[in-house]
Amino acid sequence: MLIVQGQNIARTFGSDVLFQNLNFQIAAGAHLGLVGPNGAGKSTLLKIINQEQEPSQGRISYQNQLRLGYLAQNPNFDSSKTIYQEMESVFDYLKQDEQKLHELEQEIAQTEDSTTASYQQLLKQYDQLQVKFKDENGYGYQSEIRSVLTGFNFPAQRFDEVAHNLSGGEQSRLAFAKLLLEHHDLLILDEPTNHLDIDTLDWLEKYLQNYSGALLIVSHDQYFLDHTVQEIYALENQTLNHYHGNYTAYLEQRSKNLELAWKAYNKQQAEIKTTETFIQKNIARATTTKRAQSRRKQLAKITPLQRPQALEAQIKFKFAPERQSGNEVLKINNLQTGYDDKDLKQDITLTVKRQDRIGIIGPNGVGKSTLIKTLIDKIPPRAGSFTWGTNVDVGYYDQSLQQLDPHKDVLHEIWDAHPTINEKEIRNLLAAFLFRADDVFTSVQDLSGGEKARLTLCKLALEHDNLLLMDEPTNHLDLQSKEILEQALHTFAGTVFFVSHDRYLLNQISTKILELQAHSSTLYLGNYDYYLAKKAETQALAVESNSQKTAANSTPAPSDYQEAKVQQRQERKKQRQIAALEEKIDAYSSQIQALQEEMVDPENLTNYAKLQDLQTQVDTLTTQQEAAEEKWTDLLE
Repeated sequence: MLIVQGQNIARTFGSDVLFQNLNFQIAAGAHLGLVGPNGAGKSTLLKIINQEQEPSQGRISYQNQLRLGYLAQNPNFDSSKTIYQEMESVFDYLKQDEQKLHELEQEIAQTEDSTTASYQQLLKQYDQLQVKFKDENGYGYQSEIRSVLTGFNFPAQRFDEVAHNLSGGEQSRLAFAKLLLEHHDLLILDEPTNHLDIDTLDWLEKYLQNYSGALLIVSHDQYFLDHTVQEIYALENQTLNHYHGNYTAYLEQRSKNLELAWKAYNKQQAEIKTTETFIQKNIARATTTKRAQSRRKQLAKITPLQRPQALEAQIKFKFAPERQSGNEVLKINNLQTGYDDKDLKQDITLTVKRQDRIGIIGPNGVGKSTLIKTLIDKIPPRAGSFTWGTNVDVGYYDQSLQQLDPHKDVLHEIWDAHPTINEKEIRNLLAAFLFRADDVFTSVQDLSGGEKARLTLCKLALEHDNLLLMDEPTNHLDLQSKEILEQALHTFAGTVFFVSHDRYLLNQISTKILELQAHSSTLYLGNYDYYLAKKAETQALAVESNSQKTAANSTPAPSDYQEAKVQQRQERKKQRQIAALEEKIDAYSSQIQALQEEMVDPENLTNYAKLQDLQTQVDTLTTQQEAAEEKWTDLLE
């Protein structure tokens, strides 16, 4: 069933056309991604669908009483309520239904004659409202609130904080959480992964995979799109094209379609040229003029295919090392990094081999960038050591883009670093990074984040290093630029050691994943998907295996040994408590469900005393379940 349908939608600004003749449809429960280059009009189209803007042409049809939710790129959220109160306000209608149920219970109890039609009508009304209340999760919405808030990194101890006092990023997360709790028929999300860390993204993906309503998502996070959508609408060259499958499937289909379009176009062009040549040679000859005229008629009937259009202009580059390094590129032994006021005792030990692509991940503030800066001698190591292999040429990409001189223009930022290259060649190189014509005279300080990122990549590509140390290289890049960077790194003959929150890049490029935690580091021999699978497999045994490894590699002092044993006992006790609470919560749910089913039994609907007793049991069990869930949440945190 279609809930939204757009026909011949156009948006123009005077004589400038942003897009035109767009046709699309959104079915109930469909999970759609909207992709396209920066400036193609994705956010504008979302606002048109959300009825914030009018299309210049065309019309959009909506299902009657469609509940539509919209998350802007930087949502404003201002409330004097606490975090929990703000989320609970979503369910005011359930509170009203609950109050109405209690009022009906009172009326039923006060009715003396149970044989009257009015009494039977009260029972019927009570039964209908109770079924509705149950179907709308009236008995479980508070658990849902706690689950969503915890998923968005608002633990229970923060529920009483005033929403107005939160940071901008936290308010954006809270706005998103509230939107999910509202259960819209269509949820429009414009860059929903902003302000979210990897753990929250993992939770959000699982939540959206099971979202019953329709989703329309714009995101620069390819991994997020791969795991949340099953269809793609691509807004490219002012038109909208539809693809089945996730983002990766879209890339494959788009490439295949473009290849087929070129084959058909080239074949037709060859046929036209052959026919025109035949006509020119034979039209004047008496013996062949009829055949030439016949060919001319055939040619006139041909509808010329349009020349296939590639996407909007893209950067074009590759990393080409000037020389090959030795097989062993970098050896790190028990390295500890940090600053004077903060030591990171992670004891990082690993050997980086030629053509390794090692992705570095971990929570914010754990020292990922600090590790890179230690390796390039910007920060001295706190302990341990690292040794470079033979013929290693190190190139560095700084996520803060501080390697650019703000007082230079684009042309001289490159030319001053490579004075032996002539201006024409420099300008050709810059054109490959989309700095064309007078763009090269733009001051570096006036560039956008994306433009600075492209200029930094240009400088890095010109250095021809065989080891790339990169700190968040996809920040500021649009989807198409990310794709080109991924291809350049994939075909790079050297070695890559990089920090990234971009899980798609980690998955496509990494051959190993280095996970940094506050006091540990772990190397996983595979890409990001392998890391997730391996971590899930080994997480339950991590505490025990770490203690065994420590015992095997060292002989701890008696006090340390006793302390370790105490910690192990405490951890085992906590795991037992968590398991017991999970069993108890499941048992409460089963009991509540059984009681609710008993309440709607026809025999009990006419017995008010029985109904009241059953409702009291439900309320008691619900309170106990909520208390158990709070303990469970506290133990996990």
